[in-house]
Amino acid sequence: MDGAAEDDTLATQEANVTSLQGCASAHGRSAMLVVGLTGNIGSGKSTVARLLESRGVRVIDADVLAREAVAIGSPALGRIVARWGRGVLGADGALDRAALRRVVFANAAERRALDAIVHPEVKARRDELLASARAVGVRVVVCDIPLLFEAGLVDEVDVVLLVDAPRDVRLERLVRDRGLSQTDALAMIDAQLPAETKRARSAYVIDNDGTLDTLRARVEETWRSIERDRLP
Repeated sequence: MDGAAEDDTLATQEANVTSLQGCASAHGRSAMLVVGLTGNIGSGKSTVARLLESRGVRVIDADVLAREAVAIGSPALGRIVARWGRGVLGADGALDRAALRRVVFANAAERRALDAIVHPEVKARRDELLASARAVGVRVVVCDIPLLFEAGLVDEVDVVLLVDAPRDVRLERLVRDRGLSQTDALAMIDAQLPAETKRARSAYVIDNDGTLDTLRARVEETWRSIERDRLP
């Protein structure tokens, strides 16, 4: 199943620490199980998240929160434009993620500046969603966090669910479906920890190297295992 449609944009990646901290805050205050869903770019993580949602699982998506945080008219977008100029906006006035990525992707100081703008907004949104879930007695919430391991916060969730695919498959997806050059795609892949490292630290792994039907079956099997192993 092709996972390149998932959006591991810079805004999502730069929101990872904050969004995971929001998940962790719920972990410490209730019996609600917090699952950290992660996967390297092109793995198909977002497809798995959608399959879980179709199963009725509550999923909090870091990319959705990041997009809300920098929506047209938002204070965060205003601060981004003030720092990097109107060249990071599209013709419609919305954030042009590709343009922003070109400006900050390879510059650690610029990424930190973006963190300082986006993270507080993402945290507020995530905290609200987690509080709502706790209030209605939700038993399990999946936090979709692309850089769960890179953020160094894997221990802040109850269990890690990794989606993986061979490196060459992920590269092919990025080039074919996102229109990236091979050089750019490899740079994005290499910016994340190797999948082998993540597999060794994940309680559950879903391999996404086949058809959608195969992936759907693997998601169902893995989620049944999580429910059996982790829920009272």
